[in-house]
Amino acid sequence: MAETETPQSQDVAGEFVSYDEYMTRVYIADGKPEERSALRLVLLDLKMDVVGEASDWVTTLAQAPVARTEMLLIDWDLLPNSPTSALDKLRKACPAALVIVLISHLDARQQAALSAGADAFISKGETPERVAERLRAVAASVRT
Repeated sequence: MAETETPQSQDVAGEFVSYDEYMTRVYIADGKPEERSALRLVLLDLKMDVVGEASDWVTTLAQAPVARTEMLLIDWDLLPNSPTSALDKLRKACPAALVIVLISHLDARQQAALSAGADAFISKGETPERVAERLRAVAASVRT
């Protein structure tokens, strides 16, 4: 690629999209394919690069570090019985990545996610606009 060219990636529709060098590299871990798909669309709209996806914890722990992930979106229900230990392992594997826990219900899980070591949380019940707003805010902290 010539020095003046911008990196390109093929989007879902097969079209080429140009990304700047500051794009946030995001890994999605959620057991539900429809939720991963919805998150992928929000992330693409935000010009973030989805570098991998997993539907289980073991795959997440194995693939996220290899993908040079900057931000991890992880469904709370995907974490093993000891979320603190699981997130500790993930932080050791991806020390520079921000960890955002996705929760289905706003309750004690919100505090538990943050106490377990997440950088932020996003409720799955939020509107796409609110999810995008939260992701932009967290992505901005990656760039600073």
